Amino acid sequence: MSPPGPVYAQREDVMRAADDIAARRDLNPEWVRQTLGQARHMAQAVKFIQPPPVGTPKNWRLYRSRFIDPIRISAGVKFWQDNRDTLARAEKETGVPADIIVGIIGVETIYGQQMGDFRVLDALATLAFDFPPGHPRAKERSEFFKAELEQFLSLTHRTSVDPLQLRGSYAGAMGMPQFMPSSWVKYAIDFDGDGKVDLFNSPADVIGSVANYFKAFNWQPGMPTHYPVSFDPGKRDLDALLAPDILPTFSVASFMAKGAVLEGAALQHTGPLALVELQNGDMPPSYVAGTENFYAITRYNWSSYYALAVIELGQEVARAKKP
Repeated sequence: MSPPGPVYAQREDVMRAADDIAARRDLNPEWVRQTLGQARHMAQAVKFIQPPPVGTPKNWRLYRSRFIDPIRISAGVKFWQDNRDTLARAEKETGVPADIIVGIIGVETIYGQQMGDFRVLDALATLAFDFPPGHPRAKERSEFFKAELEQFLSLTHRTSVDPLQLRGSYAGAMGMPQFMPSSWVKYAIDFDGDGKVDLFNSPADVIGSVANYFKAFNWQPGMPTHYPVSFDPGKRDLDALLAPDILPTFSVASFMAKGAVLEGAALQHTGPLALVELQNGDMPPSYVAGTENFYAITRYNWSSYYALAVIELGQEVARAKKP
């Protein structure tokens, strides 16, 4: 990790922002100024937030191999065994399957083994006030991180947690499920009944909070996440099928009218579908028919590659834990 950069206490724009946050959140202005003034510029956050170079090919097979490996599967089996009753309770109460919850926590942090070692305050302040201007979405993303910084300061003040002590990802995500501060505020719950929410040390709170997140994003109990799909070469209209991206839009009939071929249970699906394309570098792409539940997983991380990795890791762990 690179050495910490200068503190933000000398930046007039940051101190003005501190006063604005204090006023909006009814916080002590001196506390906000003092806290935010101790944040340090973090060069690595600026480096890591940059998009990949233009022309970098996506590769589902390579991406998958980073997350579905013996280490994560083994850790996932232990996590599931240690928390079997809690996972079952979360599934019963929310309808979100245990394997999806297990898949998320495994992809995010290997069940708490890699929760990030960046000071959250530094990461959020850096990306709020020094977001790289050359980024194609610089203004939008800078505003996003300013809002997350505000949520973080409000959250730590309200819960009497030292904002200088919490560590997470280079983007400010925290705990086993890597919740951003706004997600912590909106979706994190006390699932172990101890009177507080702890996404760093309480597997029960983590499990309940991940399930609650998906319930909030309209998870449909009992619905598959995706179906296999092939194509009728004579009817295939790939441009039309891919136009809505991963947003489920097509009925089964309209999907198949454009050349997609479904079989078995997929033919009985009553909700909308999306054609999800996963590029494989120089090899032909892979495709699946994504449902509303596949789309719900992409609300956690807006990537179809991420969603399918979560699904398949959870499936592999479920298979491995069986006697």
